Amino acid sequence: MKGVTRQKVMEEMKKQLWLAGPLFTVGVLQYSMQVISVMFVGHLGEVPLSGASLATSFASVTGFNLLMGMASALDTLCGQSFGAGQHHMVGIHMQRAAFVLLFVSVFLAIMLVFTKHILVAMHQQVAIAEEAGVYALYLIPSLFAYGIFQCQLKFLQTQNIVFPMVLSSALVASLHIPLCWLLVTKSGFGSKGAAIENSVSYWINVLLIGLYVKFSSSCEKSRTGFSKKALQNIPEFLKISIPSACMLCLKAWTFEIMVLLSGLLPNPQLETSVLSICLNTFVLAWMIPFGLSSAACTRVSNELGAGNPQAASLAVRVALCVVLAEGIIMVLLMILLRKIWGNLYSSETEVVDYVAAMMPFLAICSFLDGIQSVLSGIARGSGWQKIGAIVNLGSFYFVGVPSAVVLGFVLHMKGKGLWLGIVSAFMVQVILFGVIITIRTSWEKEANKAAMRVKSSKVPPELPQGDPFPISELN
Repeated sequence: MKGVTRQKVMEEMKKQLWLAGPLFTVGVLQYSMQVISVMFVGHLGEVPLSGASLATSFASVTGFNLLMGMASALDTLCGQSFGAGQHHMVGIHMQRAAFVLLFVSVFLAIMLVFTKHILVAMHQQVAIAEEAGVYALYLIPSLFAYGIFQCQLKFLQTQNIVFPMVLSSALVASLHIPLCWLLVTKSGFGSKGAAIENSVSYWINVLLIGLYVKFSSSCEKSRTGFSKKALQNIPEFLKISIPSACMLCLKAWTFEIMVLLSGLLPNPQLETSVLSICLNTFVLAWMIPFGLSSAACTRVSNELGAGNPQAASLAVRVALCVVLAEGIIMVLLMILLRKIWGNLYSSETEVVDYVAAMMPFLAICSFLDGIQSVLSGIARGSGWQKIGAIVNLGSFYFVGVPSAVVLGFVLHMKGKGLWLGIVSAFMVQVILFGVIITIRTSWEKEANKAAMRVKSSKVPPELPQGDPFPISELN
């Protein structure tokens, strides 16, 4: 790139790492709360543990992933509006998203009410399905909080305000352990206490971030108060949010399919146990690319909104270089630790040896997933959610799942075959996204599209932007 100096590259890298570190921390803290809840339930017995794990997985697949995906539309809308200097629109977009997600949550909550019946229809054990059904009922309040929370995170992230999210998540996570202990073991609620505590934690996070937004000078220009403008242009929001949800869910659902397929393999108990260990390891390894992906998304959307195509292109190149370096380090760590990693989860030699044999496949999968995560973040920041949804559909369901079935069952590669199916999906993803982003993209055209998008969604700020709760907007 002409005009790109070493100093500009280093400045861009600092900006991205400054965003990625806190966002990685928030992701780890949020994930740890789910793990802690299940760990407390695990001390109550096998049935409560199975029920809580199944309910958490079911709620994630049918609810939480969908809400997170829909909120990702704000990566484009808020990020480009902020870059264009339309700060009041950042608040309008956030309110509109929160309204839509609350509406969607009503229908998702109804689905959770029938968790038991759905799981029984899927031939799950009745006792476990009953336990999962009760647990899911107490997760419903967290569903509504989660949608608002995701909107708040995107609202702050796209404005490059990240450390308040870390402080809020850290405070809630520190309270989560004693509250789980109190509600699960001391109050008599049992496993229901863990679900209740999840809801409490999410609502505390919503309250803390809401207070920060209201009183912080950092959000003075973007907090528009409760505006009726948020109820307008909802179809335009859905045009981006629905493909955003498809991007995330199509990938997440693939891993749930792999879990179901592992139960059909010979020696299903061993296969399912090892696959669970691999999935947990995969999620932990994914947290770093998640932070890098969010940082790249924010930088690209801000620069496109500001009409700086060269800066957006530089952000893309820097993000890819950083994630490649991170991926190489992660691969080396996984290979070096492959013979001892299984001991953290099991003391059975068969499980430990199987995990060691799976780690090279997992390392390749994590390396490719890191690259595609950053490429997906760039796609969200650029407003390519429809393209991303098509790429994910083709990669996972036309290539990945069929390959996993053939390799795992027809060629009798078992668990290794399932993971190689995922690897093939990620390879196709990386190739397609790479071609679209690095070869076929004109960043000048993308900057023009961003300008048109910001202009079409723009509404005039009728009041001073610093007024947090305009009375006239409530009438």
